[in-house]
Amino acid sequence: MGSTESGQPEPDQAQGQEQSFISHLIELRARLLKAIAAVLVVLLALLPFSDRLYHFVAKPLLQRLPPGAHMVAIEVASPFVTPLKLASVVALVLAMPIVLYQLWCFVAPGLYRHEKRLALPLLVASIVMFYLGCAFAYFLVLPKVFVFLLGITPEGVSIMTDIGKYLDFVLTMFLAFGVCFEVPVAVFLLALLGWVSAEQLSRQRPYVVLGVFVLAAILTPPDALSMLMLAIPMCLLYEVGVLAVRLFVRRATPRSNTAPRG
Repeated sequence: MGSTESGQPEPDQAQGQEQSFISHLIELRARLLKAIAAVLVVLLALLPFSDRLYHFVAKPLLQRLPPGAHMVAIEVASPFVTPLKLASVVALVLAMPIVLYQLWCFVAPGLYRHEKRLALPLLVASIVMFYLGCAFAYFLVLPKVFVFLLGITPEGVSIMTDIGKYLDFVLTMFLAFGVCFEVPVAVFLLALLGWVSAEQLSRQRPYVVLGVFVLAAILTPPDALSMLMLAIPMCLLYEVGVLAVRLFVRRATPRSNTAPRG
């Protein structure tokens, strides 16, 4: 019998459930420790190159500053703290595949076989799209934005950007473009869960475009160029997501949810 007359689980069953819960907590702790260790290892490898790393990130602005202009450090500890902050963020981003792999190893045993086949490609695609968004922001958006902003600087105003403020600005741009490049993955996932269909996505296109431009205006600096450089790719990525839904979702969803685990 699995329970007593009062409906309560038997002692052996309750003890087994408690041991299973504890074992899951132990495994979760082990996975988290491995993920943290991966980030720390990458951070230690980057620390000797933190100044070069900051110079690389600052290059889109430094190459476009007028003669005699330079960046400054307002805070006393900024020359040390700012490159360290950048190295920490880059370490987290570079180690993200390992972090997500540890998360995958924790949740994968509880997924059905068809869920594993769908979740793993989506996980890989989300990582790749985030990296592409950051690269798009660095190589295409930031140079154009700085040319525009420096071009409208009032006459007689000296450009002396604080290194900490600049890093905050760049990281915000990287995060905005990295997250917004997840649009096709998000659209595909919503359709995969059965919440929307390709036809609904097509009908809602005008509202999506409006929402994209509003979101781009909020996330980007107050200039039309950066807003357009975020909004237009998001609209195109939305169309990519809709196309992926039309091509693949119908083939992926008919699988039975009763497939064996493991």
